[in-house]
Amino acid sequence: MTGHHVTRRFGWDCHGLPVENEIDRKLGIKRRDDVLKMGIDKYNEECRSIVTRYVEEWEKVITRTGRWIDFRNDYKTMDLSFMESVWWVFAQLWDKGLVYRGFKVMPYSTGCKTPLSNFEAGQNYKDVPDPEIMVSFPVVGDPDNAAFVAWTTTPWTLPSNLALCVNAKFDYVKVRNKNSGKVFVVAESRLSALPTDKPKTNVTNGPSGDPKKSNPKAKGGKTETVADSFEVLEKIKGAALVGKKYEPLFEYFNDFSSEAFRVIADDYVTDDSGTGIVHCAPAFGEDDYRVCLENGIIKKGENLIVAVDDDGLFIERITHFSGRYVKDADKDIVEAVKAKGRLVKSGTFTHSYPFCWRSDTPLIYRAVPSWFVRVEQLKEQLLENNKQTYWVPDYVKDKRFHNWLENARDWAISRSRFWGTPLPVWISDDGEEAVVMDSVEKLEKLSGAKVTDLHRHHIDQITIPSTRGPEFGVLRRVDDVFDCWFESGSMPYAYIHYPFENVELFEKNFPGHFVAEGLDQTRGWFYTLMVLSTALFGKPAFRNLICNGLVLAEDGKKMSKKLKNYPSPMEVINDYGADALRLYLINSPVVRAETLRFKKDGVFGVVKDVFLPWYNAYRFLVQNAKRLEIEGSGPFVPIDLATLQNSSNVLDQWINSATQSLVHFVRQEMDGYRLYTVVPYLLRFLDNLTNIYVRFNRKRLKGRTGEDDCRTALSTLYNVLLTSCKVMAPFTPFFTETLYQNLRKVSKGLEESIHYCSAPQVEGKRGERIEQSVARMMTIIDLARNIRERHNKPLKTPLKEMVVVHPDAEFLDDIAGKLREYVLEELNVRSLVTCNDTLKYASLRAEPDFSVLGKRLGKSMGVVAKEVKAMSQQDILTFEKAGEVTIAGHSLKLTDIKVVRDFKRPDGLSEKEIDAAGDGDVLVILDLRADESLFEAGVAREIVNRIQKLRKKAALEPTDFVEVYFESLDEDKSLSQQVLNSQEQYIRDAIGSTLLPSTSMPPHAVLISDESFHGVSKLSFKISLARPALMFNGDAILTLYSGNAKFASGLQTYLLSRDHSCLKSEFQVGDGKITVSCIEKLPAVTVAMGEHVFLTVGEYFLSKRSA
Repeated sequence: MTGHHVTRRFGWDCHGLPVENEIDRKLGIKRRDDVLKMGIDKYNEECRSIVTRYVEEWEKVITRTGRWIDFRNDYKTMDLSFMESVWWVFAQLWDKGLVYRGFKVMPYSTGCKTPLSNFEAGQNYKDVPDPEIMVSFPVVGDPDNAAFVAWTTTPWTLPSNLALCVNAKFDYVKVRNKNSGKVFVVAESRLSALPTDKPKTNVTNGPSGDPKKSNPKAKGGKTETVADSFEVLEKIKGAALVGKKYEPLFEYFNDFSSEAFRVIADDYVTDDSGTGIVHCAPAFGEDDYRVCLENGIIKKGENLIVAVDDDGLFIERITHFSGRYVKDADKDIVEAVKAKGRLVKSGTFTHSYPFCWRSDTPLIYRAVPSWFVRVEQLKEQLLENNKQTYWVPDYVKDKRFHNWLENARDWAISRSRFWGTPLPVWISDDGEEAVVMDSVEKLEKLSGAKVTDLHRHHIDQITIPSTRGPEFGVLRRVDDVFDCWFESGSMPYAYIHYPFENVELFEKNFPGHFVAEGLDQTRGWFYTLMVLSTALFGKPAFRNLICNGLVLAEDGKKMSKKLKNYPSPMEVINDYGADALRLYLINSPVVRAETLRFKKDGVFGVVKDVFLPWYNAYRFLVQNAKRLEIEGSGPFVPIDLATLQNSSNVLDQWINSATQSLVHFVRQEMDGYRLYTVVPYLLRFLDNLTNIYVRFNRKRLKGRTGEDDCRTALSTLYNVLLTSCKVMAPFTPFFTETLYQNLRKVSKGLEESIHYCSAPQVEGKRGERIEQSVARMMTIIDLARNIRERHNKPLKTPLKEMVVVHPDAEFLDDIAGKLREYVLEELNVRSLVTCNDTLKYASLRAEPDFSVLGKRLGKSMGVVAKEVKAMSQQDILTFEKAGEVTIAGHSLKLTDIKVVRDFKRPDGLSEKEIDAAGDGDVLVILDLRADESLFEAGVAREIVNRIQKLRKKAALEPTDFVEVYFESLDEDKSLSQQVLNSQEQYIRDAIGSTLLPSTSMPPHAVLISDESFHGVSKLSFKISLARPALMFNGDAILTLYSGNAKFASGLQTYLLSRDHSCLKSEFQVGDGKITVSCIEKLPAVTVAMGEHVFLTVGEYFLSKRSA
């Protein structure tokens, strides 16, 4: 709608874990070998067969929610064109030296012989008992023969120990056991975890940090603590321990002794369990691997020795336990540690541990070979590119994403799987020669094979001759496939098959203008997009980004099919409409990266607060446009906007200006990607439209101020609705289209659909003054209503006078001039007086705004507050005029000081006689004294109120014209007659017709509804509603037939048998006359409306009275 072509193609993630999981369950596959036995070709084709299973459901939901997107011209990550572009991306990284082969520590299933993703690792937790032991590592060259004590729950990792890790910030202590004489080094806060080794005491070790004592009380009843058992020899900072060497527990890695077996430090070490010293086996822990790499214990690349094979068995290097399954070897390893005199404490504890969801075997963390992208090398460029992007909210970019980039590690992009885009790397058997394919053409050229599909089962068998000669054999493809996130990060190129096609399209539009995804994607899609675009082009992949929060169930938990703790989207849409759901989400914390607890009631709230008022304003337009036609004024055709801009009516000027402000605001906020500000502004606009423009203009819109004025008001309302629909079309596509399709019927040249329209531009001047004056008028009305409520004076009770006090003469001119009639009518007050002398009715006092000044002034706040409160009335007036004042050396603006106006009641009058209300800006005073001259006006409002309620009760539409009859039920009817006479004009304007005496109702009138009312302002009366009834001038009709009473009666009978609206239309077409020639045996006559016949009792009644 802003003149851009947007390619709305739906994209499908087809590869990876979820698909493989589904097939494994379907085929009962438990381990990697099962897939190889079955054949990768059959397995992959099974995967392919289910990828599009839910396409119809997706299309149904996405289309129903109003997302305008092309499903026919979609793209899939399993398409040859997409996969070829992914190959090209990888090849570019390879050529830039950004790819290497190394290790990544991952959850590993020994049962399936495959690494698992973190998602898979979290699927099957069980409570199991595991050993927990403390092991000593003697410090090399320590004068006290001290030993570091480390705690572990995985004894099988001890043969691979290469380092000990401490926290540099923690305090550590060297302590001597008073009972055994052994000297240990542990974190001071974990001293309590050490065993006391008290002689002849049978200690049963519980979980670490909670040793159970079999003899809690020593002789004399004194409780012995751990502190009593140890003597502190020295207190040391963790940083001071770094670099100290220790004696290895086993000799399997002695060839690493020059770099290994020393203390390193990292913040991942905590003191909530263990000893504050962690043993590191880099091949079996993510943090272990990281800290050992950072501290030079191991080097990046393929040379890491993993002492456990694919089946979970120790390799030959671990001579004493070679061929043993690691978990089975735990007990023997503990015994070996004990035999070496290095076991400080042992026990078991039960904890929740991850098992393989397929093979049901315990998972281990194990370093597996992987292909990496050198992200750390790109860090500075990534941080710079991040600065070039615009995020909503910005703190996600500046904090969360920045920090993630700041600490980014090299990215493992390969997986040992089957259903995915294969890595395009062909390697010789000796590892000396490697070729990377950047296209299908290159593979075909080097191999001589025809390639039509890039999945493993189509290309794994393809070999490439070595360029070194036949004796060096052939190059074969490595087994791995790409991690799905690599495909996602390649999407800007792959979905249009760049660089093989669409080169110009890509280069003109990259980086992309806009992306949106969830907060979790700061480590996912946002990250991979940024890494690949930076590596390839030195640019970010996107310019603007909206980060969404997570939608939770109403109870604050994740939405779960198992728990059934959320309604289905289609149920919500079917109940309340897609637009209500859209606005509910757009107006929620979700579009500013915060969580939302989804409540179905909240969607209903949008219907109630947004769509009903909006629709009611639209319905009011339609009803009154129809009324114009029914009354014979011709069809409604809206006046052009340029003419309407010059309307003399103040509320027309105001609503036109408010509409332009809406256009300006929405465009400004959409340009800033701030979706969440739009709905609150729209709510205020709709409130103004329905509760100010429509409500205050009812007479004009209903045609009671003349047809021209009515058409101007209706045209203004029409243009406001049309413009607001265009503004809101992207937010509420269905509702705005429904209204638009009806609105366009009365205007030529409008687009076929609202979604083909251009977004509205600001046209004409925005009247800031009139918008401010109307806003203040509403404040005045609210303040006056508050006074009425305080004194129990309903709006139906007329009051004599109100005074509006404000220093701004222009505003007072607006209230006393253009807006006066609206204020008086809405508040049912007879007279309005304005006053710009603020001290006549009020005393002024100044209050500092602590919420604004507190942070700014700090300790000076007390002095400033004291002086502000001491300001004189003249000081305050001078400050208001100047806009600023200097107090105690600080310059204070109008926003820093609240000026409070306290009402100063005139002498001799009580609160019940005169009262006021103010908001710090304007003061409203109401004269509450009873005035008999106002009594009749009050009664008239009560009568009108009862008539309107009866119309509603009878389910009448505003366009349904009825005649209203009044019958007094009082013995003394003079009072009610007096009210009807004096208030006749007011009642006629309010109900749109003359209030008729019940005696004037003809016998042929069709009664719709009636009701009796008692004790209304001390009156009792009956109101009757009837369909419009014909009335005849008998003498004039007799004259038509030369005095033939039988003929005259036949004409009346005929006219009464006709449909009233059809008869009315015929009179309108005939310019007030019709010829009746169809009555058998009666001569043709011309009947004139207003002479021979009257279409309503009201017209007849008024004609008789004027005669």
